[in-house]
Amino acid sequence: MPTSIYRELVVKVASKIRILQPELANKIAAGEVVQRPASVVKELVENSIDAGATSITIIIKDAGRSLIQVVDDGEGMSEEDALLAFERHATSKIATPEDLEAIRTLGFRGEALASIGAVAHVELRTRRRIDEMGTVIRIEGSELKERSGVGMEPGTFIAVRHLFYNTPARRNFLKTRNTELKNITDVVTRMAVAFPQIAWRYESDEEVLLDLRPVSREDRLKDLFGERQFEALLRVESANEYLKIDGYVGKPHFARKSRVDQFLFINNRFVINRAINHAVFQAYEHLLIRGMFPFYALNIELDPRKVDVNVHPSKMEVKFENESAVYRMVLTAVRKVLGASDSAPEMAFVEQETSGASVDRLRFANTWQSRPEIPRSPVSVPVDSTQFDLSRLFGRVEQRIEEERVERDGEATYPIDAGTDKGVPRERILQHTAQSATTGGTESGEARAIWQIHNKYILSQVKSGLLIIDQHVAHERILYEKVLSQFQNSLPTTQQLLFPHIVQMSASDYSLVKELQDDLAKIGFNVQLFGKNTVVIEGIPADVRVGNEARILQDVLDEFKNDEHHQTIDARDKLAKSFACKAAVKAGDKLTSSEMLVLIDQLFATQMPYVCPHGRPVMVKIPVEELDRRFGRS
Repeated sequence: MPTSIYRELVVKVASKIRILQPELANKIAAGEVVQRPASVVKELVENSIDAGATSITIIIKDAGRSLIQVVDDGEGMSEEDALLAFERHATSKIATPEDLEAIRTLGFRGEALASIGAVAHVELRTRRRIDEMGTVIRIEGSELKERSGVGMEPGTFIAVRHLFYNTPARRNFLKTRNTELKNITDVVTRMAVAFPQIAWRYESDEEVLLDLRPVSREDRLKDLFGERQFEALLRVESANEYLKIDGYVGKPHFARKSRVDQFLFINNRFVINRAINHAVFQAYEHLLIRGMFPFYALNIELDPRKVDVNVHPSKMEVKFENESAVYRMVLTAVRKVLGASDSAPEMAFVEQETSGASVDRLRFANTWQSRPEIPRSPVSVPVDSTQFDLSRLFGRVEQRIEEERVERDGEATYPIDAGTDKGVPRERILQHTAQSATTGGTESGEARAIWQIHNKYILSQVKSGLLIIDQHVAHERILYEKVLSQFQNSLPTTQQLLFPHIVQMSASDYSLVKELQDDLAKIGFNVQLFGKNTVVIEGIPADVRVGNEARILQDVLDEFKNDEHHQTIDARDKLAKSFACKAAVKAGDKLTSSEMLVLIDQLFATQMPYVCPHGRPVMVKIPVEELDRRFGRS
């Protein structure tokens, strides 16, 4: 046998690698792009939007199995472009590698029509406004069946029939009709939210599910979700040099048991991002009942070069150049708008019949209004509460506990007289309150009484009723946000110790101090590593009383280590929570009326005054209507 023939035979026998046929390659690729009927709707609608459509109609039959039809009034295509559109990697959106770094269109990969044509019967009709006739293209399983002219209005008509007709395994894996239809409806709803300037008509089996005219974003949300839910939304607007956030978040009482009403858009592209979803959820800070999820519709605008949308063929996953900056921006923006609304739980008694007897049961409900207005106290207080240094104020609490005494009447503790250090008789309290109500200590003429109950809770009058505040968690919230601000601004307030304090630690605590040394410094701890598991405390935060520096530092480290959420919370956030918890005024500390005023004023200056960093409620509100009912006035 000649040598050349032998070599050729060996090559033919040994070769295992071959190039797939185009039809087979298209079917494989279609599995990534066209996963279900909703994927087809998404790709076709994105093409319509990129074509500049102002009106889009979607018609579905048998949940997309029999027919998916999309009609738009966009710019249309020429005959040559219509043919090329069904070729793999054929697109009008990008042309150079630089274009891939600055994508502003929804589509760009050039895979959608080729993938759809590989697994369905597709009919395309399209016409540009400058053309007299339109073009008809029919594709079945990647094979061209018809190419002709047609008379039609400018725009594009595309019908996808018998989806997955040549891939029965894929068709068999489709879910029930209701499930597939729900997925399609979700896609159309997302697009309608993102593009309120477009008119949308959506039909399923000759039933009109959506018929939306071009409106503002606010009216679009009303059309989709109803007036009642729109009234439960809060506007989010925030911008810096890096990005802009615009949209709405739901008030906690309107949360749902699923994530279905959560819409996140990057440059108007719907995406799924766990980090940003966590930022929104974290902003609610336990305002939600366990297992409930908030509504939000947020659009983040940023330079396309700062985000990569070419991560997956579905184009629903993105990667940010600086994900932590986006996370912090979203967290801050949502937390700010939530903090500006009143979410203090109201307390009421509900009468229930039990075995013929009427029983009162407590009922708590979150109500959302503007922040409650705290009227200024008519009591003459020798301090400007807005300028008072809260850290110096509470630094003396423990020292003053044994020095101050107040008289008690039953379970109530009455405030200290502003001019003396002695307890105030009950008669004088009532007389002073009555005088204040007549003279008017505020513009509205309302008097404000400040009370401390069991050295734990502060009672304060507000316009809508009575506010009960937990002094410890209130101070904890103030310190927590103060520490976070110091982290951001790198401006710690440190009081230097006259005599440095040497502390012997365990090996694990010493390692933790070494790891957190820079962050501890931003809180206000000036801690130097001395070696051999020894640290030297040279300065402490202004909120820590001198003499407690070693105990507070140890408590902060213990709290930091015991934080059960340490896997999901940033280290600085954990440290801020730990310090706030241990440095805050404690239950049992007696406060003067001045101190209570300062505490309330600074509490309502925080971004989220209604829950502490660990999720405990800071306050409970009893509406005046409930008091009237209890005293038979209603």
